[in-house]
Parts: sequence; C-alpha cells; structure tokens
Amino acid sequence: MGATCSSISPLTCCRARDESGSREDEPLLADKERQAVNMLVDLFEHRTTVSFYEGEPLQALSTLAYSDIYHLQLSAATAFSEISEIDVRPVSRETIEPILYLLQSPHIDVQHGASAALGNLAVNVENKILIVKMGGLEPLIRQMLSPNVDAQINSVGCITNLATADENKMKIAKSGALIPLTRLARSRDIRVQRNAAGALLNMTHSAEHRQQLINAGAVPVLVGLLGSDDVELQYYATTALSNIAVDAGGRRLLWDTEPTLVDALIRFINTSTIKVQCQAVLTLRNLASDDEYQIQVVEKGGLASLLPLLQSAYVPLVVSASACLRNLSIHPDNEDPILEAGFLPCLVSLITQSDNREVQCHVISALRNLVANSDVDKESFAEAGLFDHIKAVVSDENTDDLVMGEMIAALSVFAIDDSLRPYITAGGFLELLIPLTRCHILEIQYNACATIGSLASKSDEDSECFVQVWDKPDGGLQSYLATFIALDEGSLDPSLKSIAIWTVLVLLESGSPELARLITGHPSIIKSIEKIASAGGLPNGEDKGGYASDSGTGFRASQAFDGEGFMADDHDEEDCYDRIDALAQQVVALVHDLEY
Repeated sequence: MGATCSSISPLTCCRARDESGSREDEPLLADKERQAVNMLVDLFEHRTTVSFYEGEPLQALSTLAYSDIYHLQLSAATAFSEISEIDVRPVSRETIEPILYLLQSPHIDVQHGASAALGNLAVNVENKILIVKMGGLEPLIRQMLSPNVDAQINSVGCITNLATADENKMKIAKSGALIPLTRLARSRDIRVQRNAAGALLNMTHSAEHRQQLINAGAVPVLVGLLGSDDVELQYYATTALSNIAVDAGGRRLLWDTEPTLVDALIRFINTSTIKVQCQAVLTLRNLASDDEYQIQVVEKGGLASLLPLLQSAYVPLVVSASACLRNLSIHPDNEDPILEAGFLPCLVSLITQSDNREVQCHVISALRNLVANSDVDKESFAEAGLFDHIKAVVSDENTDDLVMGEMIAALSVFAIDDSLRPYITAGGFLELLIPLTRCHILEIQYNACATIGSLASKSDEDSECFVQVWDKPDGGLQSYLATFIALDEGSLDPSLKSIAIWTVLVLLESGSPELARLITGHPSIIKSIEKIASAGGLPNGEDKGGYASDSGTGFRASQAFDGEGFMADDHDEEDCYDRIDALAQQVVALVHDLEY
C-alpha cells in the first residue's frame, strides 16, 4: 500500500524566469547542476521510454538530489516520486542512496516526495529488503514522529510495505517503530490510521513479532479500531487480532483485558462487509481454541450468526464459519445448544455438497466432536443421513487424502457408540475400510484398523457382515489380519499388530460358529498368534518373564483399544508389547476352549 505525494510539476526551478521577477531571486546553478537540469527537462518529455534508474538519467537526478539548492532537491524528490509510480522494478543501491539522502532534508515537501518514492519502490520484494539494509528505517521513523500529516501518511505507508517482507520484520520490531505506529493508529486522519493499522497487521505473522506488538501496547488500540465505521480499519484490526489470538498468551491477554471483544466480532458478522465477516469469524475461531471463549461465543449468541454463513454461496465464509463451529463443538456444554440451533442437517449436507476440502474436514470434525461429547442417543445423526454422506466421500476414489483422513477418524469415533455402530456395520463400510488398512498414510491406516476392531467388538449382533468380507475385497478381512499379525515388528507399527490381534479376539468372542471356523481354519492366523504368545510378545523372542496363559489373566479385549482415534505414539514400546502378549495369550486360551 504505497502512499504517494500530491503531484508537483518537476523541475520547476528550470522554467523561464517570470518577466516581472528579480534576477536576484533566481538560484545560482553550478555548471554540473545546470547540465543535469537541461538533460532532465528533455528526458521528462519522453519519460515513458526512459529508464531513470540507471546511467545518465540517474546521474542527473542524483546531481539534483545532492545539491544544496532547495528547489533542485524538491525537483529530484518529486521526479523520483512520479517515476516510481509508473515504473516499479528492482533497483540498485545507486538509486536508493539519493532518495534516502532526500529523506533527511529539513524541508517537509522534499521529505514528502522522497518517502513517497520509497513507498512506491517498496512494492517490489528486492527493494523492500534493500531499503532496510541501507538504513531506511531510521529516517522513516523520524518522519512518523513529524506533526505533518502528509509526512505521517507516506512514512507509515512505506513501513507498511517494508513490513510485508519476512526478512524485515525483526529489524522493524527492533527499530523502535512499533510504538509510533501504535500511536498513529489512533490518528484523527483516516489515511494515517489505515496505513498504521496496515503496518501493525503486517507485523502479526509470527509469534515473536506478535509479542512485541503486545509489549508496544497495540492490543487495546486494535480493539478500539473495531469501533470505527471505516471498513478498511475494521478489516485490518480484525485480521491483526485474529493473528494475535493464534497464541495462547495472546488469547489470555484478550480474555483478561478486552471483555467486549466477542460482542464486537459478532456484530461484524451480522452487519459488516463479507471480507470483515470472514475475518471476524476467523478471530472467533482462534479465540475458541480456549474453553472460556468456546462458552462465551455461544452464550453471547454467536451460533445464530454462524448458521446463515454455513449456507452462504461465498465459499470463504463457509470455510470460516465451519472452522469456528469445529472449535465451538469441542466443549461438551455446547453440544445441546448447537443441535438445538439446527446445525445438524446443515453440517451433514456439507459433507458432500461442498467441494472445498477445508469445509469437509471442519464439518466432519465438528460432527465427531458432537457425537463424542454427547451422552444422549445419537440416532438423530444417522437419521440425518450422516453415514450416507460419509460413504459417498469415502467411496470416491478422487477424495483428497486430508478429507479421507478426517472421515475415517470420525468413523473410528462413531463406531464406539452403541447406537451408531449398527449403521456403520450394516452400511457396507467394512468393504471400504479393509482396503484402507493398507493405506500409505499411517493415520488413515490406523483409524481404519481401529474402526474395524470397534465394529468387530459387537460382531455377535451382525456376524454375517464379517463373514461376507472374509475374503473380499482386496483379499478381505482374512488377508488384513493374517498379514498384520505375521509381519515382524520392524515392518509394522506394533499398535497395528495389537489392533489386529484384538480384532481376532473379539470376533472369536462373538460366539459365531462361522467366524470361529473361518479364523481357526485359516492357515496362518492362529499359528502366528501362538508364536507371538510363546515369545512373550517381544520382538525376536526376547525373554520378558512369565505371563499366565489362562484367559482370565490380563485385560479384557475392550481395554485393548479405547477408541480415541490415532494413538500410535500414546504408549511406549514396552507397554505395546505387553498388550500384544496379553491379547495373544487370550486368543490362544480361547481357541483351546472352543468346541465346534
């Protein structure tokens, strides 16, 4: 956002003297300066075809810039300003040096032109970095402290542009610029306010810089700007606060010091422009990373404002709203208000209606949270078509890996619930989950295996579904179990082996004669488990001490997997081998006792 100075006709000092003027008032030019003036007068007549950033044109401008004559300096500053408006490209140190020299002039209009030129050139990435390296921050900060509004506009606008380069942010933070920027964000001039708020926003893209802004007192200023009627100020302030709310420390400060923040953000959702609405919702999303804000947003009526946004035709609004609802759904106390507000049909339909992967991930995650947090019957989720929509996404070979991961993670949670499990088993999901046990993405692989295990834990109710997938698709259930149980520990995460053995155990416990026949008659499944049991669960048969082999020892199958999703790193390796050993011992004991 490069500010520019008001247009001043260049090289006014070279024009013919007014007939009534006194020759004593005319500045005395050195020969070199006069030659430079004459050259530039000619060049400016063809300015669109001349490069003023190199060669003789640059030398002529530099001669005027370094002159002791005020009018020559003003002409140079104005020329640099106007040239840089129409010609922005990487420039050399030789171009920046005379502009920085002009920036230190005692004359405000010369400073004005020079800072405008720097702001224009600072649109280019290479120029941003070069200006700061050459010491451009110090004179710009001095201009920010000027009482002249035009000087403030240009200097702050230039720093706003410089602050978009990551390499410059730390230097700006350490230069002392943040305090005057914060002060100028309260300016009575809307142009100064906009530039200052934009600069503060550009300094909120890393945790360290956000903390420096907090230290400079920027937070109450940004919150105060939410009361402005200017849409640009609303946008800059809301976006900056959204970034500050990324950090736990920033959220804590906002909670402790800004009690009206949530009210202002909800007001923006209902009344402001689309781009401010998006940022207001994203700010609420970030704030709702904390329990207090999750409750407060709902208590202050945020749900009524979010529901229409989920139905918007403008995708960024839907993304923002679904992300916010995902965080709000984390808190158990919000489950009833969300369902009572009518979100369920909308969330379910977005699983397939949206072709935006962020929306799909957010809504399925919100639904997963709602199921996990609720103690009431969940059949309303199934009746809303939840599993039909999930199946459509999971069965689509073009589904994005990220979306697939969220869908399977959600299924692993839904499969734990007694009222939802039958819908998954009878819905044909086993045929979709079995191929995913070989997925190259560990999280999807793990949750697919865990979901199959959770469904198997109630296979006494629908054992025929497991019989039907015993040898298909992709080799079927038997191939998955045999492969995972037989693989050595160096080739497979031990947690996956644990789930596979647990699945065998609960299938045997189901009491289905057909499943017992298929498992015990398999050429390798039971043999592999017996080998594991005899080795004590440890890789390479390492001695681990004695384990009782009766089925009453150890933990029940329901304890082998707690259904909390992907847990590959939740237990240390020895605990995992303890689980594998105990499960293998139970399988061996159960097979021994079975009668056919």
